[in-house]
Amino acid sequence: MKHQGSRTSVSQPIDRRQALLGGTALAIGSLACRSQGARSRFDVLVRGARVLDGSGAAPFTADVALSGERIAAIGALNATDAVRVVEARGLCLAPGFVDIHTHSDRTIFEWPGAESRVLQGCTSEITGNCGGSAAPASGAADEQAAAWRDVRSYIAAWRAQGAALNHALLVGHGTLRRIVMGDVDRPASADELARMNALLEDALDQGAIGLSTGLEYVPGMFTPAAEIEHLARAVARRGKLYASHIRNEEERLLEGVGEALDVGRRTGVRVQISHLKAAGRAHWGAMGPALELIERAHAQGVDVMADAYPYTAYSTTLTMLLEPWAREGGLDALMARLGDPAMRARILREVGPHVAREPGGWELVVPSSLESREHQPCVGKSLREVAELWSVEPAEAFVRLLEGSRGEVSFVGHGMSEENVERVLAHPLVMIGSDGRSMAPTGRALDDRPHPRSYGTFPRVLGRYARERALFDLATAVRKMTALPAERARLADRGRIALGAFADLVLFDPQTVGDRATFEAPQSFPNGIELVFVNGALAAERGAATAARAGRSLAG
Repeated sequence: MKHQGSRTSVSQPIDRRQALLGGTALAIGSLACRSQGARSRFDVLVRGARVLDGSGAAPFTADVALSGERIAAIGALNATDAVRVVEARGLCLAPGFVDIHTHSDRTIFEWPGAESRVLQGCTSEITGNCGGSAAPASGAADEQAAAWRDVRSYIAAWRAQGAALNHALLVGHGTLRRIVMGDVDRPASADELARMNALLEDALDQGAIGLSTGLEYVPGMFTPAAEIEHLARAVARRGKLYASHIRNEEERLLEGVGEALDVGRRTGVRVQISHLKAAGRAHWGAMGPALELIERAHAQGVDVMADAYPYTAYSTTLTMLLEPWAREGGLDALMARLGDPAMRARILREVGPHVAREPGGWELVVPSSLESREHQPCVGKSLREVAELWSVEPAEAFVRLLEGSRGEVSFVGHGMSEENVERVLAHPLVMIGSDGRSMAPTGRALDDRPHPRSYGTFPRVLGRYARERALFDLATAVRKMTALPAERARLADRGRIALGAFADLVLFDPQTVGDRATFEAPQSFPNGIELVFVNGALAAERGAATAARAGRSLAG
């Protein structure tokens, strides 16, 4: 049976190869099934697609054949040589999108189908960003991580449960620092630094593809540059990646970018500046000089690139709006401070000026998830609206939300300019990274209103910024989402349509592809994504995920 109005179809499944294609019952071909006795060279033939191979070169029309997990042939091919044929004239075939910056290393265990990712064409993701990774685990306090202790056992747990897309892990510097010395505001001792370095070396040996820092978060914010440089040298020796959520993305943006570049200069490590942005209206003018710093360093031999998402809002934890002294020691220490009248009064005095600086006002701070059931109606309302609802000042509403959820509150901050978003996305040293996560609109996610980037990043680039805004051509857009991040993360045979490459592919309609996820309804799947293959298995078909769990752990 076919989807009404479907532009693509595949012949009915034959024998064991149904499993290869995810066991879908939906038809994707007009070609009749070959007889059981016939021998076929290919499992799938995508016929007549406009191929965007990921290199940035002009598209070309060709047939692309899949055998097992790999691309077996490209050119003018005989349809009778395939078990299944996808008629793809008028559609674009691209490598599956590679998300260089995500936070799925825990959520993938809750939503292994990764519907938010595969239904937008994402077939691989890099997790463990912003200084926090699921492994190595710190011990008894981490219930989810009971199944693993280190990167090796984490990867084993990931493989055992199966996932719909591929995965590679960065080890978080904040995770290492917390294990060794907690959330304290002081430099590491020589012994502590040696222990962190040993943990890092083990993680890299066990398959982590690099190190990430989150220098606006606890405990990364308490880390001197010398400590980061020491650890980065271990990363550089192995040719792996250093991805940094820099120390400041607001009034000291240039200092934050400069610090990341200095790490690259002094250690030789490959530097990835995460989710490059200028947050807060007063700081928008720093975006041009920040890009110039990156360009100059790159010209001088620093191996630096950046990633960005196609939105004018970010999302993070509400504690980010607190001053460093209030965050030291973690959430338990924060709760104790909020219970102290003098400290609570200080927090109330300080948070308003912080919000005025960035993102620029209480109306721009919108809670997206929280632990408190009592405060659930506040999700999706700005803090100014919450304050009016409760008849209190916004700073008081802010503190009450933190208290009610013991600090576990996320928010969307509408702090960036569209002009800067376009300027960054178009830059040749910038690739696309969502800063989102694998999830699905089921279970506890139904209580949240997450940033739409988890569901819409890649179709939004193709629809809004390539087709509508003509910010770049389609081949450039695809390169920023495929070959460029795959090369940056050193994922072998990913991100390109080439003979022998893994068959991670997305077939989309260039006329209709686009995001549907909004800030009001963020858990909405996109338009125009026809088929998605992960390692040759059909992972998604016209807005519906299959049961396939063909993803691999791409250990470094």
